[in-house]
Amino acid sequence: MLMKLDFTSEVPIYRQIHDQLVMGIADGRLQAGENLPTVRALANETGVNVMTINKAYQLLKQEGHIQTDRRKGTLVAGNTVSKPCETTLSELKLTAATAKLSGVERDEWLELCSTAYDSLCTS
Repeated sequence: MLMKLDFTSEVPIYRQIHDQLVMGIADGRLQAGENLPTVRALANETGVNVMTINKAYQLLKQEGHIQTDRRKGTLVAGNTVSKPCETTLSELKLTAATAKLSGVERDEWLELCSTAYDSLCTS
């Protein structure tokens, strides 16, 4: 599994791992039922502490993106995300507020959202 981690970024490593896996699931690079590397294997591959990988996996599991099976390991859960719509709306509002404060106009914001969503559907 190829991960691009930026060790100089202010975004925590566990969050970078989380976000890349979410994007991989959303754009179809990771399919429902697909096995993910073990925590130890991903830690060795990325050069990251096992606890950091575990934190990313726990967050993904909590959000419903992955599931663990004692016999099969860690699997992509697919579209069975149990995250409430209120939480998603809250996160989207925060992102929109950040864009607005950065000077992004409404029409430009809508175009960016459309482009981002479409890119997930065509990958």
